[in-house]
Amino acid sequence: MDNIKIFCPASVSNVSCGFDVLGFCLDGIGDEMIINKTSKKGINISKIIGADLSKDSNKNVASIAASAILKDLKLNHGFDFQIIKKIKPGSGIGSSAASAAGAVFGINKLIGEPYNRNELIKFALEGEKHASQAEHADNLAPVLLGGFTLVRSNKTLDIIKLPCPKELFVTILHPEIELKTSHARAILKKSIPLNNLVKQSGNLGALVSALYTNDYDLLSRSLKDYIIEPLRSKLIPEFDLLKKTAINSGALGSGISGSGPSIFALSKGRDTAIRVGEAMKNVVKNLPIKHKIYVSKINQNGIQAI
Repeated sequence: MDNIKIFCPASVSNVSCGFDVLGFCLDGIGDEMIINKTSKKGINISKIIGADLSKDSNKNVASIAASAILKDLKLNHGFDFQIIKKIKPGSGIGSSAASAAGAVFGINKLIGEPYNRNELIKFALEGEKHASQAEHADNLAPVLLGGFTLVRSNKTLDIIKLPCPKELFVTILHPEIELKTSHARAILKKSIPLNNLVKQSGNLGALVSALYTNDYDLLSRSLKDYIIEPLRSKLIPEFDLLKKTAINSGALGSGISGSGPSIFALSKGRDTAIRVGEAMKNVVKNLPIKHKIYVSKINQNGIQAI
C-alpha cells in the first residue's frame, strides 16, 4: 500500500465520573485523513481542510504523533498528510485525539501493521500531550480500540476495553465555541474534599459494573460528577438547564463531554436519544451561539480505513 484514507471518529471522555480515565467512541462523527508514502523522509502536511491549523510538523498534533512512531522505525521513505477536519478543535469531542490516532493508525497500516492498536496509543499520546499539555489517553483509547475504555494507568497505558449495552445511545449538543483543553484544565483545583472522592469512586465502580451487567438504572445513578463538573460547567452557556432538560426528556444522565463545551446525554434507545436532542435544541435556539446536535450509537470498531 502506498496510500490510505481513514475515518477518525470523535469520542466522549470523562463520562461524568471518570475524569482522565473513562471514554467512549462515537459513530458517524469524525475527521477524515489521507496519508501517502513519499520518497522524502519525514512528515509533511500538504493540506488541511475545515480548520485553521498549523502545517508545521513541530506544532500539528498529527505530525507530532507520526514523528513519535517514526522514531521507533527505520524507514527509507516518509509520509504526506491531508487532513479533513470535521470535528471542531476545542469542541470537547476529541478533535486532537482523532488527528493523533489517525496519523499513527494510517502509518501503521501502510508499513504492514507491526503494532497492534494498544501499542499505537503510546505514539498517539505524544500528539495529545502537545494539544492539552497533559498526559491522558481517555480519548485516544476509545478511538483506537472502539467502544467504552477504562485507562487504569495513563503512565503505563494499562487500558481495559469495557462491554456496552446494545441499546445505549448518546446525544451530543455542541455549542460552536472553542474551549481549549489546556484552559479548561487550568481552572481545576489541585486538591479535593475526601467525601467527594469517595462518592466519585463509588460512581465510577458502579458505572463499570452497569456496563458489564446491562443495568441501565445503575448506569443512570452513576452518571454524576462531584469534582470536575461544578467547576467547568460555569464555562458552558445554560449548562444546568440543558442537563436538566435532557434528564427530564428521558436521558439516563448528562454531563460535560471531555473538557467542554459539548454536552453529552446517554439514553436507552435511539428514539429517546433523538427526543433528548430535540428538547436540548429548544433550550438553545434563541441563544446567540450556533449549536449542532448529533445522535450516535456507541462505535464498537473505532478508527477504520475507508
